[in-house]
Amino acid sequence: MALTKKNTVENSSINIIGKGTSITGNINSDGDIRIDGNIEGNIKATGKVLIGKTGNIKGDIFCAVLDVSGKINGKINVSEILSLKADSNILGDIITQKITIEPGAILNGTCKMGKEINNPQFVKPETK
Repeated sequence: MALTKKNTVENSSINIIGKGTSITGNINSDGDIRIDGNIEGNIKATGKVLIGKTGNIKGDIFCAVLDVSGKINGKINVSEILSLKADSNILGDIITQKITIEPGAILNGTCKMGKEINNPQFVKPETK
């Protein structure tokens, strides 16, 4: 952990779930998380969530920033920006402020975009 200019504690840890690892259950994180394994459960993170090419999620995701190269089957709720890379495969509905989609990405579901004020369905991630 590091101190910021305002003398507050900043969580600089990155949680990694590696390829070949499977988890059944919900994940709550106060920091960033990278997933290259399989998760069956919901993910809530106050930071960035990165789903690698071998990552496979069956559950809902609530986070600030989401970068996807793997597969997600569930609802996605991102408060800042969602990036779908060319290898991503999404089956589910999305709520986000901003989105980028590379050619080759697969998205089957609805997508609602806009600021939180204009999007009453947006739910901020709670990690407790």
